Amino acid sequence: MNSDAELIYNFLSAPGPVPDRADVIIALGTYDLRVADYAAEVYLSGKAPLLICSGGLGKLTGSLFTRPEAELFAERCHALGVPQEKLVIEPASTNTGENFRFSRKLLSSRGIHPATGIAVSKPYMAKRAWATGTMQWPEVQWSVMTQPLTLEDYGADDRTIALMVGDLQRLRVYAEKGFQAPVEVPDEIWAAYERLAAAGYDRYVIR
Repeated sequence: MNSDAELIYNFLSAPGPVPDRADVIIALGTYDLRVADYAAEVYLSGKAPLLICSGGLGKLTGSLFTRPEAELFAERCHALGVPQEKLVIEPASTNTGENFRFSRKLLSSRGIHPATGIAVSKPYMAKRAWATGTMQWPEVQWSVMTQPLTLEDYGADDRTIALMVGDLQRLRVYAEKGFQAPVEVPDEIWAAYERLAAAGYDRYVIR
């Protein structure tokens, strides 16, 4: 197991405080359908009365899926016991910022204005999910929940490591662009990033 990858994964996936109850859950679309399974679990545990499945076809899923991520997520959630009337499908977004903005607009059109929310994402996207939601849907106080998996359990292949390296870089770049709230990243995490980027795990970084 690559120790630098573990260091970055553990930082990015570190959970923050989660309320006993929130107004809404948003499942952030991805190629990893385990996120949908966990979003259903979070809903069925009673964390919120409404579950948004958000995602169209992004850079990674455009070549994998023929239907929007949100539709596939909603089907899995419904199959796992989430009532159809408690699911909101947002099938147009292609990135994390749009996940939040488009879902915000969709709920607003229905007269729903949440004050608290739980975002469900891939483990290594937890920090970026919080930072993005906080900036793009600021009326909501966001928490993030992810499956409690180690990097080894999640799957430490080369693509996953490269995606984590890209996500870490986005914490800095997107905050500078005003897309995300700032997240403090310790020097040791940036040092691990530099070593992995130099080792060739930089194909998803922003040039």
